[in-house]
Amino acid sequence: MTELTLYCDGGSRGNPGPAAIGAVVYDTTTDPPQLVATVSECIGVTTNNVAEYRALIAGLEKAVELDASEVIVVSDSELLVKQMRGEYRVKNEALRALSAEAGRLARRLGCVEYTHVRRHHNEVADRLVNDALDALGGS
Repeated sequence: MTELTLYCDGGSRGNPGPAAIGAVVYDTTTDPPQLVATVSECIGVTTNNVAEYRALIAGLEKAVELDASEVIVVSDSELLVKQMRGEYRVKNEALRALSAEAGRLARRLGCVEYTHVRRHHNEVADRLVNDALDALGGS
């Protein structure tokens, strides 16, 4: 079992608009932490909030594959973090389904902690999102 840190980000150009996700997973038991997985892909046309959740889900799926026992999720989406912590209700129906899926994955991992950071502290995942959107030719 491994302790991992998952940086995740989702974004859309327009809201809704062309959207992409980025997730970066590090093994934090090594010094320095070792990069173990990345996800970067376009997910079609959707909202920014849906993209944020899809990035979280993709990252949690990687953590499950890696047999993680503890995961620290780092996101620049305050909404996502507060909803996953249970501090905010998930009112939007589409987000409620994605939140439930993320919750199911988190329960398979044991201990999952959610941390909100400003965008510049999530730059690698943010870059993966923008690289995927740039590859589409989006502006």
